Amino acid sequence: MTRSFTLTRRAALAGFAGALAAPGIKPSMAQAAPIKVGVLHSLSGTMAISETALRDTVLMMVEHQNSKGGLLGRRLEAVVVDPASNWPLFAEKARELLQVHRVDVTFGCWTSVSRKSVLPVFEELNGMLFYPVQYEGEEESKNIFYTGAAPNQQAIPAVEYLMSDDGGGAKRIALLGTDYVYPRTTNRILRGFLNSKGIGNADIMEEYTPFGHSDWQGIVARVKRFASEGKKTAIVSTINGDANVPFYRELGNQGIKAEDIPCVAFSVGEEELAGIDTRPLVGHLAAWNYFMSVQSPANTEFLNLWRAYIKNPRRVTNDPMEATYTGFNMWAQAVTQARTTAVDAVRPAVIGQKFAAPAGYTEEMLPNHHLSKPVMIGEIQADGQFNIVWKTPNAVPAENWSQFIPENANRRRG
Repeated sequence: MTRSFTLTRRAALAGFAGALAAPGIKPSMAQAAPIKVGVLHSLSGTMAISETALRDTVLMMVEHQNSKGGLLGRRLEAVVVDPASNWPLFAEKARELLQVHRVDVTFGCWTSVSRKSVLPVFEELNGMLFYPVQYEGEEESKNIFYTGAAPNQQAIPAVEYLMSDDGGGAKRIALLGTDYVYPRTTNRILRGFLNSKGIGNADIMEEYTPFGHSDWQGIVARVKRFASEGKKTAIVSTINGDANVPFYRELGNQGIKAEDIPCVAFSVGEEELAGIDTRPLVGHLAAWNYFMSVQSPANTEFLNLWRAYIKNPRRVTNDPMEATYTGFNMWAQAVTQARTTAVDAVRPAVIGQKFAAPAGYTEEMLPNHHLSKPVMIGEIQADGQFNIVWKTPNAVPAENWSQFIPENANRRRG
């Protein structure tokens, strides 16, 4: 018994000494209870291709904040769980973070089905979630801050661009998506928008495939037939996860070039293109609120921080990573302002926070828990980066309720 106690005590003292020796960790920080930061991202399954980088971004920010002295004199501690692209498991892992680990804040989710799985848990247990990915809107929760784009900050401007002279003047649209709430709701909004612009349902093709879908030959062939009927056609892709790899490969196999049938994606960025030969895809598009190629002092700082942390020159940044970074900084500013990590005190402090984001614009958290954000259209380059061909002059306030969803059309959108 004595020997066991001695070993335990030595281990504890060694851990305490290590904490004191860590860069930026002051003795008072080592003694105070840590601020726990939950990380709720899929590290396995179909969404790992996208979400692993977001886990890494949160870990980078925890380390960076600790190097600056932590928050409120306390160090930050990341608590990472893997919901494994399993939507019910997201709710279980959210409950574990809040009830077992008692995290002060959580950064997580990618798909809307995962967010909707955890939403009632965060509301029941009064947790705080920062959600960093573009989504379909039609939601507002006091327990969630949405740092990705609403439809008026991505989907609608992208389709307007495709219909413009600069974007090719599309008169027919093929809506291709993964079969879950985000693509279906976004495409419902886009169909209403297209109808309002005089494009009838006969000129709209709409198809959905399961997560992880790999056989794209038939669908891409149908798109080619749809485009051969005399009107300029474009593809709008809400395909998510690793299904994008065979989809883009099939576009190349069937010779679909951007000048003939441009494809604009809402869920494909630098991280997803890293595993694809992008040479046949040059000129195809993505709509985001940030690209790694943005030229701004804030992006230089973000890229330098990422490269120093990840120590792998091949690892890229992308829009959801930037949204995670922006959300983390706004949360840290709010905690400092509130002088506590208590959710009920931090929540109002987040509203109105401003941050000079890597996208090159100052973004602000609005009362609807969504950000003002710029909108950008980028063309895929042979090296897997994007050349920005269009962007808004200012940050656009989010409208989380769409006028093209009749049951919510009269709700306040901003």
